[in-house]
Amino acid sequence: MNFEERVHMFEYKLNDTDDQIIEYILQHKNDFIHHSIQTSAAALYTVPNTITRLSKKLGYDSFSHMKNSMKDELQAAQSEEHLSFAFIKKTYDLLDTELLEKLAWKLVSAKTILFYGAGDSADFCEMMVRNLRVVGKSSVYLSHRHELMHMLKSMTKQDALFTISLSGETPLVLEIAQLAIEQNIQTISLTHFSHNSLQKLTDYNLYCYSPKRLKNGYNITDKTPVMIVLQALSEQYWSIN
Repeated sequence: MNFEERVHMFEYKLNDTDDQIIEYILQHKNDFIHHSIQTSAAALYTVPNTITRLSKKLGYDSFSHMKNSMKDELQAAQSEEHLSFAFIKKTYDLLDTELLEKLAWKLVSAKTILFYGAGDSADFCEMMVRNLRVVGKSSVYLSHRHELMHMLKSMTKQDALFTISLSGETPLVLEIAQLAIEQNIQTISLTHFSHNSLQKLTDYNLYCYSPKRLKNGYNITDKTPVMIVLQALSEQYWSIN
């Protein structure tokens, strides 16, 4: 993960002082990677230990690790790194084994699992239904709104809704997630790693790294990262069945 992605992922650990340091770093990236910790601390009117603590909150080993990683990020941004490889690498960085295991157990304990995703995401929902069927799990994918609403109204807190939307802003996905919450149904989402409406709604959030890409008006967003996350979740599920 790059610096800004780490800030997003670990924002729950950060305080006001951390936010001020982060704002300074983002505004002075090219200078920051060449400064000593003492120089940066002086510019921020703080002490070196405060910056060291921030680096560890963000998952770096040290200030030097954070600075060198940012230097690599800036160099990579200036190169023609293969996008698919970069997206796959970032997706693997985002995989949280502890969360995957927890969600696998949630799926095991759910009486019924309803999968939903619009457009290209529908194929991944159908894949997950097949993956769970391997061990005899009751799960279903529905594509029509009235069928979705009818099934949701019959579901309970013993069931689970699993939604897939890379943008996290698909209207029907948000609508059924909201209805599920009102029914006290457990909700899980898989989105691109970003702040979005769906991840704010659902109980549990899985992320891949797959930003929207368009070419000549066509959506060429890389779907490989979605497959990586769902396969990792399926492997966890199969391992406990």
